[in-house]
Amino acid sequence: MLKARFSRTTACAGVLVALAMLPTAPAAAQTVPASQEDGLTEGDTGGQLIVTARRREERLVDVPIAVSSFGAQELEQRGATDLTEIAQLTPNTTLEVSRGTNSTLSAFIRGIGQQDPVSGFEQGVGIYLDDVYLNRPQAAVLDIYDVERIEVLRGPQGTLYGRNTIGGAVKYVTRLLPQDFSLTVKGTFGTYRHADAIVSASAPVGDLLRIGGSVARLSRGGFGENLTTGEDNYNKDVWAARATVELGDYGAPFSLRLSGDYSKDNSNARGGHRLIPGYLSGAPILDNVFDTRGGLVDPEQEVEAYGVALNASFDVSDALTVRSITGWRKDDSASPIDFDALPAVDLDVPAFYRNEQISQELQLLYDAGPLSALIGAYYLDAQADTQFDVRLFTTNPAALPGLTAFTEANVDTITYAVFADVTYDFTEQLSLSLGGRYTWDEREAQILRQNYLGGGSPVFGGAGTAFGSPGTNFEGGAQFEKFTPRISLSFMPTPDQNIYASYSQGFKGGGFDPRGVGTNAPAATPGSPTDEEVADFLSFDPETVTSYEVGYKGSLLDGALYVALAGFYMDYTDVQIPGSLPCTTIVNGQPVQTFCGVISNAGKAEFKGFEAETNARVAENLFGPGDRLNLIGSLGYIDAQYKEYVTNIVGQGPVDVAEFREVQNTPEWSGSATLAYSTPMGAGNLYLGSTLSYKSKTYQFEVPNPFIDQDAYALLDASIVYTAPDDRWSLGLHGKNLTDKEYKTSGYTFISANPRTGELLLDTQGRLASGLGREGTLTAFYGNPRQVHLTGTIRF
Repeated sequence: MLKARFSRTTACAGVLVALAMLPTAPAAAQTVPASQEDGLTEGDTGGQLIVTARRREERLVDVPIAVSSFGAQELEQRGATDLTEIAQLTPNTTLEVSRGTNSTLSAFIRGIGQQDPVSGFEQGVGIYLDDVYLNRPQAAVLDIYDVERIEVLRGPQGTLYGRNTIGGAVKYVTRLLPQDFSLTVKGTFGTYRHADAIVSASAPVGDLLRIGGSVARLSRGGFGENLTTGEDNYNKDVWAARATVELGDYGAPFSLRLSGDYSKDNSNARGGHRLIPGYLSGAPILDNVFDTRGGLVDPEQEVEAYGVALNASFDVSDALTVRSITGWRKDDSASPIDFDALPAVDLDVPAFYRNEQISQELQLLYDAGPLSALIGAYYLDAQADTQFDVRLFTTNPAALPGLTAFTEANVDTITYAVFADVTYDFTEQLSLSLGGRYTWDEREAQILRQNYLGGGSPVFGGAGTAFGSPGTNFEGGAQFEKFTPRISLSFMPTPDQNIYASYSQGFKGGGFDPRGVGTNAPAATPGSPTDEEVADFLSFDPETVTSYEVGYKGSLLDGALYVALAGFYMDYTDVQIPGSLPCTTIVNGQPVQTFCGVISNAGKAEFKGFEAETNARVAENLFGPGDRLNLIGSLGYIDAQYKEYVTNIVGQGPVDVAEFREVQNTPEWSGSATLAYSTPMGAGNLYLGSTLSYKSKTYQFEVPNPFIDQDAYALLDASIVYTAPDDRWSLGLHGKNLTDKEYKTSGYTFISANPRTGELLLDTQGRLASGLGREGTLTAFYGNPRQVHLTGTIRF
């Protein structure tokens, strides 16, 4: 058996409901804050925001990319708690907590993403913490504290951000330490026993050195209960910390920032809600969608993540700057995943995820006269190791005890890249940007699949007995190379308007299916595939996207109106479709159903759509001197269609089923509208805001399923925040999902379906036919219910 590796690089609700009744109108939005601390002048609506979407500081209006930016003040006014909340405000973007966890992220932008967390499968949206790429989705649901801003870049970012930003990128930028001593204490209390405490402090040490840190305790009771174990379901139990050392005065030619972060998530495993009664036990459907009955408790749910980053910058001259970004990260997760959400051992999946990475990026920035350029090199060495059991009943347990399929997949990735992006201003109005990135991607995989009878594998303390030869015992590698160009042309009729057109490419790395069963590989000698045949069966190619975009950004009416419009067309090829399906293996001469991975480069897709964002100062001095009323909005539309989707159907061979497949986690319409009012009160300021966000129907997987797919829905939030003079203290009341809308975010299904049309099949009793397991597995996970919380902040 392969050995797991640990390191190679060693009363309130009523007030809010009344506020939410302020009139809100759907409007287009590039979601930008009504105000923000990033150098905005009073009354500006967003065009002057400073972002780093092109790896250098620029005004938002100058960037020829569809970007949404959320500053610290806006996030605080909205009462945002983690990264997923900004998806409600960003067009054509889905950010969700993955099934069964509190901290694994599923991210999709413009139809491209990934929701399978197993090693070997790559993300389609890059997540960056202070410019360090997070290679795996575990521990990527970042809690919001000590943040300067969060940026969402839509469309492929392959030139400046590299592999696996094929859909876009999300940048989480933490706050720089202030020059003077600072101490901030923030506390939150709310419904469902919500209680958070965050303490941040920093101090100068001499003229050039600053040190600081934060400690956060984030907790909440469950939205429901596990009726089998008595544990809270959907609770939160997190400890987190950050520490920073900064060297160099602001504006000085040399700066160095050493930062570290740590988080420990002891939240209970999230159990799904069954949508059908238990076929064997007769267990009824529970009334509360946040209740569950899953009986798997081993291993104990736990996620621990930590990392260190070193960012250095040196101005060689007025025109030339050298930057270095070094990162090391590690995370370990243990998770008991009970697919059927019932007490019995059937489709129980205990799992370990262990990830580690080290990365280095060097940048050379030049800016003189009409020419600006960024030239760089990037290196990543990452290991992703996954172990899991799939424990199943058998149809005749007396003759054939329970079957466990144990899988261990260790996947190593080494990536090298060189890149450049050059902008030349032909005139003050017209500029051309040319960029390109060449990437070398090396993948090594070790995959073991071993069956056990009578219990689980010894890795998870099971008493099962190994039998037969491994279904997979693979060790191999592959190399991929790709050049991803970007071209953009910008015309600025005025200094505060930008009309642009761009062409770009992105790609997501290929690899090996960690759940594939090697003995199922097509072979010249049936049942005895060669190593080459197994490698060909388990491997999948990179996927690529070519994107065309036109857009307009304008800061108009003396800063009273910001508008951003973008239209795009994307050609998506060699689309990777990972999945898990029932399959058959022979045990003691008897055919037994088990669980197999299936992944293919299914074919081609075409995405086209538009996005609009706005921030409009509707009125000033409306009810008194100094007050402001802003309307902030976003609107996204995407027509996402598979043009080719080839799947192998038993007895028919390869069949194109594109007309029966949908693009997952990609609603056709998405939008939000925020009405924000601020007014002087005493010597301080009062903020009132309400937000209505909307998403049209969302398919959870490529095969439509009327039980777990989510119909169109809207969410209503509201906030009241008072800020004292000089920002010394603030008090905010926040309401989320005030109408208590019930909506699904993900699910599990092992119901038999027509392999071509996806239509769900019925068994002889007229029930949905179980494809795997004796109880029938069709479970859903839901977004958060109505919550109200009070937040107080004191700054010293």
